[in-house]
Amino acid sequence: MSEKMRAVRQDVTGGPDVLKLVEVDRPVPGPTEVLVRVHAAGLNPTDWKHRAGKGFLGDPPFTLGWDVSGVVEAVGVGVTIHKPGDEVFGMLRYPFGVGSHADYVTAPSRTFVRKPEGIDHVQAGALPLAALTAWQSLVDTAGVREGRRVLVHAAAGGVGHLAVQIAKARGAEVLGTAGTGKQGFLRRIGVDEPIDYTAVDFADVAKDVDVVLDPIGGEYGTRSLRVLRPGGVLVSLLRNAEEGFADAAEEAGVRWERLLVEPDHHALRQIAALAEAGRLHAEIEEVFPLEEAARAHERGETGHVTGKLVLTMVD
Repeated sequence: MSEKMRAVRQDVTGGPDVLKLVEVDRPVPGPTEVLVRVHAAGLNPTDWKHRAGKGFLGDPPFTLGWDVSGVVEAVGVGVTIHKPGDEVFGMLRYPFGVGSHADYVTAPSRTFVRKPEGIDHVQAGALPLAALTAWQSLVDTAGVREGRRVLVHAAAGGVGHLAVQIAKARGAEVLGTAGTGKQGFLRRIGVDEPIDYTAVDFADVAKDVDVVLDPIGGEYGTRSLRVLRPGGVLVSLLRNAEEGFADAAEEAGVRWERLLVEPDHHALRQIAALAEAGRLHAEIEEVFPLEEAARAHERGETGHVTGKLVLTMVD
């Protein structure tokens, strides 16, 4: 008889009320996989989008969640880099490797790296998807380095506040947009030029920018073209739906890329090193027990979270 575990499942798409805490079979690691007992798992806007049926997963049933921080419980044949008892963190394959909002997950062993000793599971569970998104956007795609001017939109959000810190660690000068009440937070995390989007049009005040990271999409991308130097890079995390956008970017002499995050063992090790050195820290707005996942989704969907929300499975 298979062992059981708790998981937050949904059988239909819809609002937070479709999320139910149920008992399901505990997964078994296959060759090159590890079984991880999840201690904490971050939530991301992609969770509520997929819950509502606006993502890639198709029809339920499914268990959401891509972020993981926990302890290796068992390893499959061929695994050499992790052993039972190791504290690890990582991101399940996006988008189809979901399932971390549960007591246990299985995934390929190189999905995970060792959790930095200097941070707890809540902090580690908040990092993977958002930090990898920021790293792959700024470092791998845009080549951010010392002396570059980087504009991060939604700079107080999950991806944004980590992107600010990664850009600063790379030696960049950082501009960031956020509302009036978050200007102090932007300065605290290292933003050199905070921009209050409720008071000014960022496109009128941000000048000579080399890289824009846009997690908002829509007309934000079009307006961002005005602030970029020729040869600059605009990395979009959502679709820029405005007609003629690609042509406008080409006419402006700007490279435009749309990024979907991928598991990345090497980048995750760099992220872990920054966290261990105290140069990358997730702002945790609120922590919820697994059984309150629906309430966490309600909080996230307000659109005004500073940093990250996290679910915990182990007290």
